[in-house]
Amino acid sequence: MLLSVIVPVFNEEEVIKSFLQRITSVLDTLSFDSEILFVNDGSTDSTLDILNQLKEHDPRISIVDLSRNFGKEIAMTAGLDYCKGDAVVIIDADLQDPPELIPELVQKWQAGYDVVYAKRISRKGESALKKLTSKAFYRVIKRVSHVPIPEDTGDFRLMSRRAVNALNSLRERNRYMKGLFAWIGYSQTAVLYHRDPRYAGESKWSYLSLWDLAIEGITSFTVAPLKLSTYLGLLTATGAFIYGLWIIIKTLIYSDPVAGYPTMMVVILFLGGVQLLALGIIGEYLGRIFSESKQRPLYLVNEHHKSETVGAVKKRAKVKAKSKD
Repeated sequence: MLLSVIVPVFNEEEVIKSFLQRITSVLDTLSFDSEILFVNDGSTDSTLDILNQLKEHDPRISIVDLSRNFGKEIAMTAGLDYCKGDAVVIIDADLQDPPELIPELVQKWQAGYDVVYAKRISRKGESALKKLTSKAFYRVIKRVSHVPIPEDTGDFRLMSRRAVNALNSLRERNRYMKGLFAWIGYSQTAVLYHRDPRYAGESKWSYLSLWDLAIEGITSFTVAPLKLSTYLGLLTATGAFIYGLWIIIKTLIYSDPVAGYPTMMVVILFLGGVQLLALGIIGEYLGRIFSESKQRPLYLVNEHHKSETVGAVKKRAKVKAKSKD
């Protein structure tokens, strides 16, 4: 049995060594082999150099160095493509998700679950605004999506090999991994935990990038915005027709002067705003269709340094010893 741990990293030089110490101490307690697959997502600091140094001392480390920064969703996809384990754990390097939870995830997997996701009870070290917007997003996407996406759940989870194989068959370019994890189905369960503050460094997720991710999630798993624009357009057209009819009747019966410039400008601006909103929503979906139609590779790899299990290292050492004899 082999457990793969996928760790997407981008400019994490301040935390890599501490993360590896904690993850290796956890993996050493397990009764089967493991590999630690770092996906370097175009880091511009010394992250890759540190990883290469650490690999010299731990053969379990595997490094997939992407040719540039493709984003975390693609980095996770690359890790899923290259991992070899019978079970696969995805975890961030910032130590907000405790590696010490992995044995509990493994127990659930051994009990028969294909996907074991870690659900956050609390989120220390994050602003009230971020907590509020995150909570609102999960509630919204749960209501509008046809796929039940677990609330308050990040990427930290364990998956069986058949779940990973199912994910690897989904090659869409615009990827919202939390939705894809839920889309594949299979038996899934949650493990509750308290999320810690970031160990060191700063988060790479700005509010703008989080907004982009939210749009990606909504457009990837529901057409509700398109339906909403249709209903809004129908409601607006109906209201405009009724209002216009009222103006005509009022003029014919009471000979009242027709409302002039202010009324006309309000109506024109309102209708123009609704039309631009609808066009913007259509544009979001159209842009994703355009991106999918180009069929470019999801990512390109600069270098791949493979890992070795502890068992393989011991076996090679025995062979060398016999050859010397």
